[in-house]
This record gives sequence, structure tokens and C-alpha cells, in this order.
Amino acid sequence: MTQGVDIKKVGFISLGCPKALVDSERILTQLRAEGYHIAPTYEEADTVIVNTCGFITPAVEESLSAIGEALDATGKVIVTGCLGERPETIRERHPKVHSITGSQDVEGVMDAIHELIPPDTNPFTSLIPDTGVKLTPKHYAYLKIAEGCNHKCAFCIIPKLRGLQVSRDAGEVLYEAFRLIASGTKEIMVISQDTSAYGVDIRHRESEFQGGQVKAHLIDLATKLGEMGAWVRMHYVYPYPHVDEVVKLMAEGKILPYLDVPLQHASPKVLKAMRRPGAGKQLETIKRWRDICPDLAIRSTFIVGFPGETEEDFQLLLDFLREARLDRVGCFTYSDVQEADATRFAEQVPEEVKQDRLERFMAVQQEISLERMQEKIGRVIEVIIDDYNEEPGQLIGRSKWDAPGIDGSVMCVHGDLAESEAARLIPAGSIKIGDIVRVLVEDADEYDLYGEIIEVVPWKPNVPQLGHFGKH
Repeated sequence: MTQGVDIKKVGFISLGCPKALVDSERILTQLRAEGYHIAPTYEEADTVIVNTCGFITPAVEESLSAIGEALDATGKVIVTGCLGERPETIRERHPKVHSITGSQDVEGVMDAIHELIPPDTNPFTSLIPDTGVKLTPKHYAYLKIAEGCNHKCAFCIIPKLRGLQVSRDAGEVLYEAFRLIASGTKEIMVISQDTSAYGVDIRHRESEFQGGQVKAHLIDLATKLGEMGAWVRMHYVYPYPHVDEVVKLMAEGKILPYLDVPLQHASPKVLKAMRRPGAGKQLETIKRWRDICPDLAIRSTFIVGFPGETEEDFQLLLDFLREARLDRVGCFTYSDVQEADATRFAEQVPEEVKQDRLERFMAVQQEISLERMQEKIGRVIEVIIDDYNEEPGQLIGRSKWDAPGIDGSVMCVHGDLAESEAARLIPAGSIKIGDIVRVLVEDADEYDLYGEIIEVVPWKPNVPQLGHFGKH
């Protein structure tokens, strides 16, 4: 480092969902582009940026607590993100924050940073990789294709916080994916608030990609992404009719056989009160998708204790679970969200009833999950390695049916810890994080699979690789 250069260090706290994580990556990329360094501790930070979540009450409290902690440590805090759309809530608790910006406001955050600590103009300290700064490991990345949401769900204020849907042009999205895969990313996770509605707001207009024109439509986008040779995983997919065509791509092996579908409930009455699209047709849709792609894994989330939910409604939800046999499920008790319509609904469900229903829901789903997982025993599956376990030869990975951070893991061994000859022939320590391997599944519990690595899968994307990324 050049002697005498005053290094500007910024602390960063990123809260909330993967969509907010992408916003954090954009801010961090701009910070590094302007020569700022990211401080790993409060003690080293000249100021702190807090990217907040404001979706539900617990998330608001977590954000306010993080802001307070950063203020106590540094005295200089810039707040951005979803809760930043409600500055009065922040100022009421923390009047000394330097500035507040809303979600996606990279320019506003940088203006605030410039006020507190002017940027470093030394070109040798402001160089960043072409892919920008990532908060995920090198081998996977989130690809945000749209912002905002056009739905008016009674429990949600995302349209108020992030606005109506604004889709990116397909060419811009595809070039970003191309750069990520070229730099070594092996798994792309497509995200937005409503992925199925991608391109509706821009009338599915065409844009340029590698000399051709591509429509801003989920089918066209998924087709092109699938041609790049990386794992492509779909999140936040609403069950619109054209999703059948996306499932066909999964059946053909073009993209991962995985759908994250936020169903929220199964009772027609509750779904109507929630103002959810497609109410009452979930089972029919799920059966059709599985007919198209029998290996499909479906993840979903549900809310119990929504205002007006009766025991009969809850039983309908349990009956749905038993019949749908979803692979991965998350469940939450209903929580009031300031400014959401459901906060004013009558027939609020007592907290003890919500908790009881949550426990009963999860008991049913755990039985289903265990059965679904045990069906994979004896199969050889592809697994991407995320981490090392305690002993050499023990690795933690994910199958094509598991997204990072929300689904299960595949605990696998090789080398001296393995029993099969194929696994023992693979030396301990020879497999790296980000490698894709084939695993013989030998056991399962409600959430995780266990097995032995029998082969390393060569990494051969249809995108030229920048530099050398290992022998695989």
C-alpha cells in the first residue's frame, strides 16, 4: 500500500432477504469502486451502513437494534433498505443517525458516505473485479431480475416499501449471469418478489444478448440461462400457467428441478382474506408439475394464525400438507406489519393458539419430510460442496433440491472415512468448496442426507472461464 494514503473504512451490516443482499452487494461494489475499504469490526470503521429489513415486526426490531449498536460503537451511521422507507420509525428510536435512504438507493447511500468521509481517488486502491463485490461464496450467486411487486396481499407492505414491479431487460440479466459464470460461479439463484411475473411491466420487450434478441419473459430467460451450463435455481415463483413451460425445462435437465413457491395457506377462505392469487388450485397445479417433472422438489412457506383463521381452516391446511407432500416447508406465525391491511382485521388469533398451530403444522411436515428424504436412500445424486466439516474427508454440500440457507444439507465423506472403494480412492483434502460431486446416499433424517462421495464431476460450463479455477 502506498505510504501516506489515508484508508477510508466503512462498516456494513446487511439484514433481510436475498433481494436485500443483492442491494448490499451493489452498495459494497460502489464503495470499493471509489476506494473505500470494508471494516470487519466497529473499532476499525469510520462509519457504518445498516441495510435494514422492515417486512414484519420482528425484522423491524432487529434492524432498530442493529442501528443502535452501530451508533453506540461509532456514532456515525447511515441507514438504508426497506425500513429506510419509514424514516420516522428510525428517527423516533435513533434521532442521531446521520442519514436515511430507502431501498435500492445506492446513489443516496454514496452521497451520505461522501459527506462523512470523502472518497479515495487513488486508482490503485479503487480496483474491483468485473463481477463486483459479492456477499455469497464464490460458487453461488443471487441474480435479481426485478424489483417491487404488483400484488396487494393483506399481510404485506412490499409494494409500499419497494414500489410496483420494475423488471430488468433480459439482456442485462443474461450478461450479468454470463460474467458471474465466467468468474467461477457454478450456481445462479434467480430472485425477485414475483419471478413468474417477470417482464409483465415492460410488456416482455426484447433486448440484445450476444448478437440476438431475447424477450423479458421467464420462459425465454430460463431457457437462455439453462444454456450456460451452470446450476440455475428458481425462487419466489407464483403458480401462473406459463410456469408449466419452466417445469418442462427442469424435466429436460436445463435448469434445476426446484421451485420455491410461496403458497401461504390452503383454506380458500383464508387465502381470499390474504388476497393471494390462484387461491384453491394448489393441489391441481402441484400434481401437474410433478407429472411433467417427477423429480421436482417444491419448497413453500405458510402463515398460521392469520386473522380469522379457524380450527377448520387450519385442518384444511394440514390436510393439504398430507396430500401435497411438499419437499421443503417453512412456517411462520402471523405477525402484524405496520400499515398492512391485515393489522386492522377483526378476529385476531391469540398468540398461544398461533404457537400451538405452528407446532402441530411442523410435526406433520416433519413426518412428510422424513419420508421424502428417505426415498433418496440408495440414489446417486449430484452435490455442490459448501463447506468443510470437522475432520478431513467430511464435507457439507447441497443437492439440486436444496437452496443455501433455507433447505437441508448433504453430509458426505471420502478418503479414509469412507467405506466404499470408490470413495476411499478419492484422497481426503482433494475436494474443494465449490466442487460438484456425485454422492451415494446412505441415510437420511427430516432435513439432511448422508452419504459417500464416489466421483468428482468435471466443471464444464458453456461460458469461457476467466483465469484458472482449479483442476475440476
